Amino acid sequence: MPIYVKDGGTWREISSSAGSQLYVRDATSFTNKTITNAYIKDGGSWRTAFTLFDTPAGFTTAGSGTTTFSVPANANAIHIQQAVGGGAGGVVGAEYDKAGGESGGTGGGSGAYISDKVYTVVGGETLTAVVGAAGAQSAGSSYNSTAGSGGLTSLTGASTGAIFSLGGGVGGSGTGGGVQGPLRSNNPSSGGTATLGSSLSSGTTVDGDNITSFNTGEVGTFNSGGNGVAGVTGQNCNGDNCQQTGGAGAASYDGNVSGGSGGPAGSSAGSGSQGSGGGGGGGQPQSSGASGGAGEMKYRFIRIA
Repeated sequence: MPIYVKDGGTWREISSSAGSQLYVRDATSFTNKTITNAYIKDGGSWRTAFTLFDTPAGFTTAGSGTTTFSVPANANAIHIQQAVGGGAGGVVGAEYDKAGGESGGTGGGSGAYISDKVYTVVGGETLTAVVGAAGAQSAGSSYNSTAGSGGLTSLTGASTGAIFSLGGGVGGSGTGGGVQGPLRSNNPSSGGTATLGSSLSSGTTVDGDNITSFNTGEVGTFNSGGNGVAGVTGQNCNGDNCQQTGGAGAASYDGNVSGGSGGPAGSSAGSGSQGSGGGGGGGQPQSSGASGGAGEMKYRFIRIA
């Protein structure tokens, strides 16, 4: 927005002319300073005439896979409302003819997460966002089967470098066993690992928002983030034709987004969402595990005064 001053009876533009600068009186001297907000008195009321940067109210979700976008020229920070790595899938259940038991599948682990963190960026630089895919439920033999892990979610700046990375949940497995036994071993899943980088713990935007009040992410608390967690490990039951429910998928965002439910015997397990794990399948009759929840990234650019 152009700014004009009256100079010897003539209005001159000072905000966009080559070489022109605006000076303000600071204490006892004139200093060249960046103006973040300017006001004029209109009919007895002060009104905003210029704002260097308006903090947007809405957020943008980065799509699955890799996306690049530019930081606005006057922005110097990015508010990550929420971001999470992909959740792992659940393991298929198993049934036997003569093993003397049945087996439920392990639930998938959840992705590492961020909720309401603010990071410094450089105006005009290109950011690369990677959003992790969901881990698939296990396929193939129910006696030796490993569920798919979730993908990594990360953000990197061309000038800033690595900002954060959120590992996807790791799938569990079922190993060993056979139609006549022994019962298989059900192995645990695990949560994704967070590398959170250096975020801001305080600051005020040019339009007066204190960043410590940012709490609209899934956790509901400013400056939150951490590792994902493991899903429930599948269990075996004793006795031929007993029924065993699969393990539940791990919750994401510090327990605020539930994982998929474990499948009852013969019924489908529940899928994960927002980086949570998929449920494991049930045993007798056998049912499939479910996929984990895809990762996500919701962000907006801001300017810290």
